Amino acid sequence: MAYRIAVVGGDGIGPEVTAEALKVVRATGVEIETVEFDLGGARFLADGEILSDATLNELRGFDAILLGAVGDPRVPPGVIERGLLLKMRFELDLYVNRRPFVGTAPGHSRPHDFVVIRENTEGPYVGEGGVLRKGTPNEVATQGSVNTRIGVERCIRYAFDLAMQRERHHVTLVHKTNVLTFSGDLWERAFNEVASEYPQVETAYNHVDAACIYFVQDPHRYDVVVTDNLFGDILTDLGGAVSGGIGLASSANLNPARTGPSMFEPVHGSAPDIAGKGIANPTAAILSAALMLEFLGEDAAARRMQAACGEVPTEGTIAIGDMIAERVARN
Repeated sequence: MAYRIAVVGGDGIGPEVTAEALKVVRATGVEIETVEFDLGGARFLADGEILSDATLNELRGFDAILLGAVGDPRVPPGVIERGLLLKMRFELDLYVNRRPFVGTAPGHSRPHDFVVIRENTEGPYVGEGGVLRKGTPNEVATQGSVNTRIGVERCIRYAFDLAMQRERHHVTLVHKTNVLTFSGDLWERAFNEVASEYPQVETAYNHVDAACIYFVQDPHRYDVVVTDNLFGDILTDLGGAVSGGIGLASSANLNPARTGPSMFEPVHGSAPDIAGKGIANPTAAILSAALMLEFLGEDAAARRMQAACGEVPTEGTIAIGDMIAERVARN
């Protein structure tokens, strides 16, 4: 039976790179049935739709969601991010953001291979806070960070389970426990308690500022990194920068309990300045689709896609997609 995939091409280069990702998925022989959803900045400007509850309920019926990119400079910041991306993460309980990083960092001779597990539904992004006397000299703004024991622990447990599947069996917690003494304490205690259930896994702790240095100077020290929503957002962009560029970075927004579909997207943004020129690199979208197949249980097909993404041309959206699809079909 074919997997039912909801496709949100979105804005800018999103539809271009998503088309190539789907081309490569089909080259694996895995059967998929796709349904296109017109969502993103352009749709919002056309009729005000961001993500209605009716559309969200329709998305719940799919096996997975493949998203290209959303964002339009004509839309005020935060409208699409909160109304579409964060709404999907919260409402579909996509509590794990998994981002793999394989590459050779500048100044290093050997490649690294690590993955960041970012808690995806809590922290400062839940919108707790407010503003008083806005626009006056006495304006006050607060932005709280919401961390629950169940939310923190389930993310940490996913990281340890993942480490057990990898060769090194190592997990590093990244936080700022010396300053964020409430949320950091919750994360550290939960981490240590979960770690006691996994004696085969080695552990480490880094403050987030130190981790930023190590990502650049010594990325080989990492295997699985687990961190909160905000720190994970920043660290994963840095991880992309030291692994070939953010344009190659893939991601999976996962509901490990599988109570609804998971969502897969490249993290490079909509890049409206190059949309329609046929020069966007679709590799990140293809690697995100490989993560989708892996989560659906098609491990062999996912590995073929990942292996085919090395040594591709640097320009030509369709040319890159064709080359990778040809390699996948051949192997």
